[in-house]
Amino acid sequence: MSSGVEDNRARDASLPTVTLPQASETPHAAGRHEHEHHHHHILLEPEEDRWRWRRRIREDKRKLAVYRIAVGLLGLMLIALGFVSGPIPGPGGIPLILLGLAVWSSEFEWAHQVMQWFKRELHRYGTWSTAKKILFWVAFFSCCGILGYLYLLLTGIPGWLPGSVDVILQRLPGL
Repeated sequence: MSSGVEDNRARDASLPTVTLPQASETPHAAGRHEHEHHHHHILLEPEEDRWRWRRRIREDKRKLAVYRIAVGLLGLMLIALGFVSGPIPGPGGIPLILLGLAVWSSEFEWAHQVMQWFKRELHRYGTWSTAKKILFWVAFFSCCGILGYLYLLLTGIPGWLPGSVDVILQRLPGL
């Protein structure tokens, strides 16, 4: 069980939980918008939060403001690290950006909606045929290669690359 989550034996386990509607189910008819009720975070009342420590924070407006600033800064830091580590070999970029978005979505409605969109698109990708997935990845890596080539045309070959890579890149036209 995750740390901070109480089990069923806790005294507050009988409190109701909130179920968030899908983006397609949110009411927008007659000028009524969901954000009128969710203007600053997903859970409306402190007692609806399943995390006891976060419930205590939500009960005090000053603590909540500091908490929201901290969540915003942490998410921003993770996303910035994702952009910085993106070009570096390894799994730094996209996972860090998604982690930062997940941190933001724990507190901000707009980020929650972005995460819901990303999950829907990921499930939609899972329904694709193998041929369509292969075509997608060929197109994706082709676009990445073209962007990388254009970058090298504009900036030149970086001096920090190993000599063997430098020799290969110098064979490309225009470099």
